[in-house]
Amino acid sequence: MVKTIKNKEKPGQSRADTSVASNSAVMEFAADEPLKLDCGKEISPLKIAYQTYGTLNEARSNAILVCHALTGDQHVASEHPETGRPGWWTAMIGPGKSVDTDRYFVICSNVIGGCMGSTGPSTINSDTGTPYGLQLPVITIADMVRAQAMLLGKLEIPDLFCVIGGSMGGMQVLQWAVDYPDRVFAAVPIATAARHTSQNIAFHEVGRQAIMADNDWLGGDYLKHETNPRKGLAVARMTAHITYLSGEALHQKFGRNLQNRAALTYGFDADFQVESYLRYQGSTFVDRFDANSYLYMTRAMDYFDLAGDHGGILANAFKGTFARFCIVSFTSDWLFPTQGNREIVHALNAVGANVSFVEVETDKGHDSFLLDTPEMFATISGFMSAAARKRGLD
Repeated sequence: MVKTIKNKEKPGQSRADTSVASNSAVMEFAADEPLKLDCGKEISPLKIAYQTYGTLNEARSNAILVCHALTGDQHVASEHPETGRPGWWTAMIGPGKSVDTDRYFVICSNVIGGCMGSTGPSTINSDTGTPYGLQLPVITIADMVRAQAMLLGKLEIPDLFCVIGGSMGGMQVLQWAVDYPDRVFAAVPIATAARHTSQNIAFHEVGRQAIMADNDWLGGDYLKHETNPRKGLAVARMTAHITYLSGEALHQKFGRNLQNRAALTYGFDADFQVESYLRYQGSTFVDRFDANSYLYMTRAMDYFDLAGDHGGILANAFKGTFARFCIVSFTSDWLFPTQGNREIVHALNAVGANVSFVEVETDKGHDSFLLDTPEMFATISGFMSAAARKRGLD
């Protein structure tokens, strides 16, 4: 069963911030249509919330799946219902943009385990009548992709022209190419890696411990008690946000500038602008994201290891892939550095895959894939156009 709500583009917005007209829907899977998970358990019934943009052609051959990052959601190019802000990738997606909604049918779903309409820890468990909390089975990147494949099956879209995403979204792109090699024509993983590093796992663990140390977390049952571990989630967001930026970006934006004061207070208020900025990022994040979802999403990224899943050899994962790849990394991204992206390129080369690679020079860090980065847009536009010609979409 599908429930649909239409959104309309608002006049008077700049091109970079313009939300695209979209369809908002929730696909519901009955109890006899379970999502089978890597952990050996199942989820049923199941809901997947998603947005679509553009028009599916008669041959159903112009569909692009956009995969969101850790704290993203399905509102990729349309106004977010919670914040009222434009979608998180409006610079990339829209009429005439790199992912052209006049040419392609774009789909973006909220991942399983998320908190924007898809089944997640805040969803009511039909067996208990209360939110799942930590009773929801642990989710993997492969589980997210499996759910997306179920959604596409319901939408009667047999294969995808392209799968694209950055960071955790890039992990999903790679998983799609590995698990469904005959259903992906083109793949664009951006600022990602084929496995999570120990450093990244460590940062995630700090965030999770901050949430679980909050007195209002209550073992994950805070929704039952109408509380919210806001402080812990805010600290988790502050910690993670530092990793999304580069040292140079932080220096250029803030330096050691003081926040609305002429001298140090010799106390623990936010003396520096960078402190105030991080506190703002934390406080606004808790209004739109669920703390338990943060635990599940970070754990899914930690478990991601394509090489480990294929005998310790990454090239084995890509044997039999038919997709053409465009891999993008950024010089100042220390969270998912270029080296990890090159490892993917080398593995694809080893199996004779069609792959191109671009390292974009920028000082904006990991978040560059979400920002106005002309070199990235030009690269992806060119790749999309060439792939569309091969696909016969001209």
